[in-house]
Amino acid sequence: MSTPPAPAPPEHYETFVRLFVHHEGRLRGFLRTLVRDWDDVDEVMQETSLVAWRKFSQFDPDTNFMAWAAAIARFEALKHLRKQSRDRLVFNDEILDLLAEESLEEVDSLERHRSALGKCLEKLDSRQKELLQLAYQPGVKFHEVAAQAGKSAQAFYKTIQRMRAALLQCAEKQMQAEAAT
Repeated sequence: MSTPPAPAPPEHYETFVRLFVHHEGRLRGFLRTLVRDWDDVDEVMQETSLVAWRKFSQFDPDTNFMAWAAAIARFEALKHLRKQSRDRLVFNDEILDLLAEESLEEVDSLERHRSALGKCLEKLDSRQKELLQLAYQPGVKFHEVAAQAGKSAQAFYKTIQRMRAALLQCAEKQMQAEAAT
């Protein structure tokens, strides 16, 4: 009969939580490329967090936590998809492995895009931020938001379109500047 492992020291918990929370958004983005919808992402993310916690004593702190957690997430996604395959058409494991590898390569790129866009959004004045928030609320009807903003639908659409183009240009410049350093 084996003895149960000794409880982990408190700093072990804190390190895990800090790393997991730091990478949670990227892990969710990675999982979204592998599973059908956000409900499935939530379900797989929950299992991923539990497995990652159980195996955290095996994690080498000198390595990449995101890559380690993504490997766990990929296995949990495959397990989830196998369960679903009983009643649906799903990809086989080889295709899912290929998708997972490509998605993991894109995670860093997406994170750089997200970071650059976040810096550009910070440069907007409060009125511009308000207009974007109105335009991108879930379930929003554009003509209603335009009226709320005091503009015609066409004028509001053009305003949002110009802001999106300016944000894209700003983000590209931001990424080029960061790549040059």
